Amino acid sequence: MTDGRRILITDCDHPTVDVERAIVEGAGLVLDVASCRTAEDVIAAATASAAVGLIVQYAPITGDVLRALPGCRVVGRYGVGLDTIDLATAAELDIAVVNVPDYCTDEVADHALGLILALTRGIVPLDRGVRQGTWDFRLAGRVRRASSQRLGIIGLGRIGTALAARAGALGFDVVGTDPRGSGRSEVTLVDLETLLRTSDVVSIHAPLDATTRHLIDAEALGMMRPTAIVINTSRGGLIDQDALVDALRSGRIAGAALDVLEREPIPVDDPLIGLPNVVLTPHAAFYSEESLVEMKRKVSERVLAALTGSRR
Repeated sequence: MTDGRRILITDCDHPTVDVERAIVEGAGLVLDVASCRTAEDVIAAATASAAVGLIVQYAPITGDVLRALPGCRVVGRYGVGLDTIDLATAAELDIAVVNVPDYCTDEVADHALGLILALTRGIVPLDRGVRQGTWDFRLAGRVRRASSQRLGIIGLGRIGTALAARAGALGFDVVGTDPRGSGRSEVTLVDLETLLRTSDVVSIHAPLDATTRHLIDAEALGMMRPTAIVINTSRGGLIDQDALVDALRSGRIAGAALDVLEREPIPVDDPLIGLPNVVLTPHAAFYSEESLVEMKRKVSERVLAALTGSRR
């Protein structure tokens, strides 16, 4: 095995990289693993490795990174989103970018539905009350039947469509809008303003890019009903987090359940932590034992395919 045949995992918080190692080394390449947090970390590690391919989780793959690595031919992203990679520069330099958009559809849709039910059924305050010695259903607050509520889904790709099917089966009146105006959908389509003004639950499943950053800002939150809740299992940057805190504190909206945040991990002094009408999970919606293995396998295979010019 020689230099020029190395793939670098820039960062990874998974328990092991055994899946990736078996695939990469089985193809005759070497797998290196680093713990990069910054662009400078990536440049240093990839230069030392002389990597022809990167597999990245959270580390930023900026234009400066890509220009500093003339031997790099492919960047693979663990997961769906590509917002941490400078796609324009990658295209300019003829560096392939691959991801795994099809590995956790069921998990994220299930997680989003779980968050919706946690808020609309008052499960979190009920649990807290029981643990504190209070046995009283009224701790749940205002609870309504699913069939009396409208769920508005922003983003009708794989996950948004899967959530629509699940929520529809429970009786929610489901409507949707797609910021990219893509594809066909069985969901009743409305414009974004109508969705925000008429929905009891707003669940976000759009990709993050320059056109969708802070899609839910103070103005959008101001359109929502005071009894409405917002769910985000997509990307933290889709919501203006400071505006959301203001809306929650003031009672402009009733609650939020967030698996993704603008600042991850969430700082211990973040105001969201102290709000009783917020449910937080640690960017875990993607996870199941099966989805984790599938993601690791697919990103490794797709990086190798890009290096060899084959299709996976």
